[in-house]
Amino acid sequence: MSRIADCALRIARMRGRAAAVVLAVVATAALAAAAGYWFGTRGAHAPVAAANADSMPDKSGKKILYYRNPMGLPDTSPTPKKDSMGMDYIPVYEGEEREVDSGVKISPEKVQKLGVRTAKVERRALDAVVRATGRIEVDERRQFTVTSKFEGYIERLYVNSTGQFVARGEKLFDAYSPELLAAQREYAVAAQALAQLKDADPQTVAGMKRLADSALARLRNWDVGDDEIAQLAAGGEPRRNLSFRAPVAGVVLEKRAVQGMRFMPGEMLYQIADLSTVWLIADVFEQDIGRVRVGSRATVLLEAYPGQRFDGRVTYVYPTLKPETRSAQVRIELPNPGGRLKPAMYAQVELTTGATTVLAVPNSAVIDSGARRVVIVDRGEGRFEPREVKLGGKGDEFTAVLDGVKEGESVVVAANFLIDAESNLKAALGSMTAPEPSAAAGKVQVAHSARGRLDDVDAKTGTLLISHEAIPSLKWPAMTMEFVPANDAIARAAKPGTAIAFEFVERKPGEWVVTKLEPRK
Repeated sequence: MSRIADCALRIARMRGRAAAVVLAVVATAALAAAAGYWFGTRGAHAPVAAANADSMPDKSGKKILYYRNPMGLPDTSPTPKKDSMGMDYIPVYEGEEREVDSGVKISPEKVQKLGVRTAKVERRALDAVVRATGRIEVDERRQFTVTSKFEGYIERLYVNSTGQFVARGEKLFDAYSPELLAAQREYAVAAQALAQLKDADPQTVAGMKRLADSALARLRNWDVGDDEIAQLAAGGEPRRNLSFRAPVAGVVLEKRAVQGMRFMPGEMLYQIADLSTVWLIADVFEQDIGRVRVGSRATVLLEAYPGQRFDGRVTYVYPTLKPETRSAQVRIELPNPGGRLKPAMYAQVELTTGATTVLAVPNSAVIDSGARRVVIVDRGEGRFEPREVKLGGKGDEFTAVLDGVKEGESVVVAANFLIDAESNLKAALGSMTAPEPSAAAGKVQVAHSARGRLDDVDAKTGTLLISHEAIPSLKWPAMTMEFVPANDAIARAAKPGTAIAFEFVERKPGEWVVTKLEPRK
């Protein structure tokens, strides 16, 4: 019994200790909750106080506006803080906020050495002339084909050469046709019989009249002239030959008729064109076609007549575009006295359009990468800002800008280093800019120099793993991080494990691109 009592006493003591532990845990949790509430109520007002304190001038007398991410990420803070790597956020002082952007600062010596020239963004009238190339063609409405409606033979040819000029109604050839001769005789007999049977009974007269009308209709359908028909009706002999005449005054463009040849119904024998008025078909580029209107005046220059100008009018703008040349055709009518304008002549065309006053920049100021259009704005004191713009019409010297710049701003018009179609615009500009001592004051630098060791090159992504020394221009401590090579040559410039010296830029927030890398001893 004594053993049973000892066991019971031990169990009671253990339960008491467990209860005490539970009570301690509960008490600790309650104290933690109370402390959290107290700190939370104090912390809700702490940032405001800190922000108010930091908005005051610091020891140097400059007013701190905010703190920016030391790695260039789009993150700011009203109070001092550290990023995930333990780096302090950099203060931005009043008057320096505009410098934390995509701009570039170039020293005056470099500006002069690079030959940078600028021009003002102004309102001006774009060139009121659209220039294009074209060719002279025959007016399609003045082309005629001579053909026959019956079978026959050419017995005599009067117009026997291509390019020969013919007058309207001039004989082209005489044709013999057995069918035509039979139709003439049939009409002659019917017409004479109808005249003799005028006193006969009405039924006989009506039958003979139907026969005569049928023969007459056949002759008219075969283009037999009224004079010849009247001669047949008066008792004249049927003509063996029928003369074909020119339907219009013009030039024979094509001749297939040969003396003695047999021709069939519908066969083309001559093609004649009236060249007193010709067409000029001009190819206008897609970017200019919106400025061309029907009725616009056109001035034509021909290599055949140097120094001479021919005036015409736009009569039609074709509704389709040539996909091969990205151009649309425009028809211009030109008077052609004396036949000086010959089909297939090459011509230069100037189309007069309505001039409009627009905000414009010189053509040389626009950098067109295919994906976007950029101009470099000169902000003064060596600061340049690449700015994307929306363009309008383009003239010989100036391009209209619909959005992106303001009147009076200056844009760069001459600096070869700005044009680099193979690399990002900001990286190309950043490689021209050296770090300046003012980086410690919080100014963004586009290009940075560093020393370190190339640890590895990722074969799949191409990224470089570099352990670099401290970088004063960015206030970075020594650390290991990933960089992106600007091209394959940079990635192959050193082997992993090699000590290197390199330069890099920030292409976009958080992406650091190595623009130069070389091994060092």
